[in-house]
Amino acid sequence: MDRLEGKVALVTGGARGIGEGIVRRFVEEGAKVLVTDLLDEEGEALSGELGDAVRYFHQDVTDRAGWAAAVAEAENKFGRLDILVNNAGVLFFSGFEGYSDAQIDKLIDVNLKGVILGCQAAIPALERAGGGAIVNMSSADGIAGANAVSVYCATKFAVRGLTKALALELGPRKIRVNSIHPGGIYTPLANPTNIPKEEYDKNYWIYPAQYAGEPKDIAAAAAYLASDDARYCMGTELSVDGGMNAGHYYMGFPGSPTPPAD
Repeated sequence: MDRLEGKVALVTGGARGIGEGIVRRFVEEGAKVLVTDLLDEEGEALSGELGDAVRYFHQDVTDRAGWAAAVAEAENKFGRLDILVNNAGVLFFSGFEGYSDAQIDKLIDVNLKGVILGCQAAIPALERAGGGAIVNMSSADGIAGANAVSVYCATKFAVRGLTKALALELGPRKIRVNSIHPGGIYTPLANPTNIPKEEYDKNYWIYPAQYAGEPKDIAAAAAYLASDDARYCMGTELSVDGGMNAGHYYMGFPGSPTPPAD
């Protein structure tokens, strides 16, 4: 596992959940990683555990100056920047009419503006490194709609579109831009009430995999898209969702799943 040997990555929202999984996998693949987040205690603990290959940096992804500082930190600490993973995100469950102005602003600022600012900030550093890869975290809810997360869906559809536009603009500049679309991943963000995994899995019997994924599943996808193995992937949407968006079942007919036992 050395697909990222000699590479330097910046991973936002890297202190826990999917971001933490990506950081761990990137280090296993040989990369140096700047982990950024607002969760300082978790970020520092992760950095301390993984050693010299990782540096934690406090960052608000909605702040342009903070982005400039994070990119500079990556280059100063590790000498270059080859990979940007725009993973930081927020999620609020609500009926559409119930979204407050503060929630709407937060979703747009973190999930969309943060990605825009990150790409803008990283491009010069990626070009200084001779090219590189940007991996934007969209969602299964950026491919198909879902109830109770309508504004979140809007931001993730926007990230999907932004990724394709940037793939066109940046491909000739030797920067590949792709998106990952997680669905049903067992993380604190998606499971705010901390339901045990075995109980959480029961919610997914209506999908082909019939269980919730884990951060390591998204980390594997990110490692691929960040590596030279994906050198011909530009504007690719990589769904890692257990078949959530593959289609739908006609329940009770051949091939449909059986509900789990109580």
